Amino acid sequence: MTFKMGVNNFADEQELNLDDSQGEEVKTRGWLRPLLIALIVSIFVKTFIFDAFRIPSGSMEDTLVPGDFIIVSKIGFQIKSPKYLPFTNIEIPQVTLLPAFSKLNRGDVIVFKFPGEQDEVKSSENVNYIKRLIGLPGDIVQIKDKVVFVNGEKFKEPPTVKVNYQYITPKGLANPYIFPEGSDFNEDNYGPIIVPYKGMEIELNTRNLKQWEIMIKREGHEVEVRNEFEGEKILIDGKETKKYIFEKDYVFVMGDNRNNSLDSRFWGFVPVENIIGRASFIYWSWDSNIPLLNLPAKIKSIRWERIGKRIR
Repeated sequence: MTFKMGVNNFADEQELNLDDSQGEEVKTRGWLRPLLIALIVSIFVKTFIFDAFRIPSGSMEDTLVPGDFIIVSKIGFQIKSPKYLPFTNIEIPQVTLLPAFSKLNRGDVIVFKFPGEQDEVKSSENVNYIKRLIGLPGDIVQIKDKVVFVNGEKFKEPPTVKVNYQYITPKGLANPYIFPEGSDFNEDNYGPIIVPYKGMEIELNTRNLKQWEIMIKREGHEVEVRNEFEGEKILIDGKETKKYIFEKDYVFVMGDNRNNSLDSRFWGFVPVENIIGRASFIYWSWDSNIPLLNLPAKIKSIRWERIGKRIR
């Protein structure tokens, strides 16, 4: 009897422990499930609807200043799968998850993947830029003494644009750091230049090849100039040609701080497919030069008047 009682007591204890274990599992599932749902929702929102960015430089002053934190709307813009494996610099093939359907407008403030420096076929750094959209595909952009013209008409500048007219680089005084290579443009007197669009055909010769060569290479083609007995020949992907048809749409962008902005004047056009979204509003702003360790000064630097401000 004593033995049986001992067995019964042991079984009861085992059953009790099992119930406690199941209870812990239920509790774990209870808090894990909403956490998982919240994670999925946040990933969905970040991928397809909104994303947050911080302004690190003064190239968009006074529209945006260093220390502004902004919300960017992705609605209507092309969404692609990640370019890199998470937490690595290893590139992986991208797939278009959602095609673009939003209409771009001149004057939009957009965030985009940096296409690369003036002489780079592919950007050496994986960074996002924010600039104002000046020229749409097919537009003719020109800058005369720091005044921007699009299709022959003066571009309507927002009041927050900063332009220093005290010194203007004269027309014809070439800046070697200006796009395209070999032009006589400078940052104050630029163009006229046409913004490429899908299907646009250009004539190619040895005189204008430098202007378009980097763009052709960025579209994935090999460009070569071959000296032969009958003269120089231009080859694209090994085939002689005297023309090129663009495969993508592009935009021309500039920073609002015109004397302190590296933009399309310096490194060229932005593929429309590189656009991440349209800047919507400022959700936080403080002095980025104050270290977070100095919390009282950091809190004191909060720019309350900028929080909630729409970006125009």
